[in-house]
Amino acid sequence: MITRSRLLISGKTGWLALAVIALLIAACGQRTREGKQGNNGQTGEAAGVFHPADAHERAVYSAAFNAVLWGMPAVNAELMHESLVQAKGDYNQVVYWSGLINAKNQTLTPNPGVIYINPMYDTRNGPVVLEIPPVEGVSSLTGSIDDSWQTAIEDVGPAGVDKGKGGKYLILPPGYTGKVPEGYFPMPSAIYTGFVILRSNLTDGSPEDLRRAIDYGKRVRIYPLSQAAQPPQTVFVDLLQTPFGNIIPYDIKFFHSLNDFVQREPWLTRDMAMIDPLKTIGIEKGKPFTPDGRTKEILNAAIADVHQYLDNRYQAVFTPPFYEGTHWALPASPEMVKAISENYTDPNNYPINDRAMSYSMAYFSTKHLGTGQFYLMTIRDKEGHPFDGAKSYRLHLPADVPVKLYWSMTLYDRETHALIPTVDVFSRASTTPGLLKNADGSVDLYFAPSAPSGKTSNWIPTDPKRGFEVLARFYGPEQGFFEKKWTMGDVEEVR
Repeated sequence: MITRSRLLISGKTGWLALAVIALLIAACGQRTREGKQGNNGQTGEAAGVFHPADAHERAVYSAAFNAVLWGMPAVNAELMHESLVQAKGDYNQVVYWSGLINAKNQTLTPNPGVIYINPMYDTRNGPVVLEIPPVEGVSSLTGSIDDSWQTAIEDVGPAGVDKGKGGKYLILPPGYTGKVPEGYFPMPSAIYTGFVILRSNLTDGSPEDLRRAIDYGKRVRIYPLSQAAQPPQTVFVDLLQTPFGNIIPYDIKFFHSLNDFVQREPWLTRDMAMIDPLKTIGIEKGKPFTPDGRTKEILNAAIADVHQYLDNRYQAVFTPPFYEGTHWALPASPEMVKAISENYTDPNNYPINDRAMSYSMAYFSTKHLGTGQFYLMTIRDKEGHPFDGAKSYRLHLPADVPVKLYWSMTLYDRETHALIPTVDVFSRASTTPGLLKNADGSVDLYFAPSAPSGKTSNWIPTDPKRGFEVLARFYGPEQGFFEKKWTMGDVEEVR
């Protein structure tokens, strides 16, 4: 849930300025938790007031505030590994779903219209081989190799390095100086662990199509380079009926996950300024993280304010929109997209705040955004009102969407950014069986608690007690998409 603070930080506040502001908040004792508020304005249980006792507590608050912003993508990824361990899996195995995902998957804004094949790697014992199969007919994979900072190392598949021919990607540990064998694509990683998000694409969504996509996806292999002469059998962990997620916890659990990450991964030069601030809150390499009761109170107070701060930034990222006069936008700042694609090589661009916002509501990054996929999101209807699950809405999609593969529309819970747990249909796509088209080839989709008469195949259900948001995906976007020769309007309330 989102807690309200009397401080509403807006604009592109720098990281240093944010720290100063956070100190001032704590010093003045003005931080009041005014209760938990949902998207429809209901106020829940009051959470109390934080009053710093001295300069040390102000420093702890400030350090905690900035640690959350800095560590958001790392904790986001760490939570996925924690879920994998709970599901009896581990690194250097492949997480997959033997069907379209359901609400047991509580990752941030996942795609319920593809088959997910997700290898997770650990190079602490040496390089790891990732084998990607070649495109065969309609069978292909779209995705990228990310480190656990969620920085894309490279894209794979038709939009990636292998150009659809398949191949062996060799993920290298930090500082690796060994020889890369002939025939491998070297993938140097700045840290030890990471994941590969692969989507095995569908065509018509039929049972046979699902089976084809699953079988093709399970041709992916992952194993240590040291065993390349006789590769072991790849372990596939099916999570279709197993809880798995990485919803960000805005409480003390966040700091425990951050500590686990810090203990495992090497410090990057760009992040060494965080060593002392983390010590201030009790996170230090080689030492246990055991905050006392008062420190826990301060950490919980700080992260609650970060939650509000990030939600304010999230609402602001939709301006300017992708289509003029609408509320559709890529939910990431240009600075953040640039930094990730360049692996933060520009010394004048390290957008920690924007990065934290994006990874508070999504996971995964692509090296070349717009080549394999592109995303647009909206949290408001045509009139500028937040989406209310108790109301009914319509989205009109003009004919001839400029994509090579498919488009989809998915609804997520506005507060958690995960699939809405009380419904059983989350998305509609150009691959949806039975999708109704208008005479001119356009499509009308409906978001409502109940289906309009005769429109069930074009309907995505909502929870009348929850707010929601809409994510549009375009896989294989063509040039006309970016030239905006094709445009879509806002979602409209149907009264």
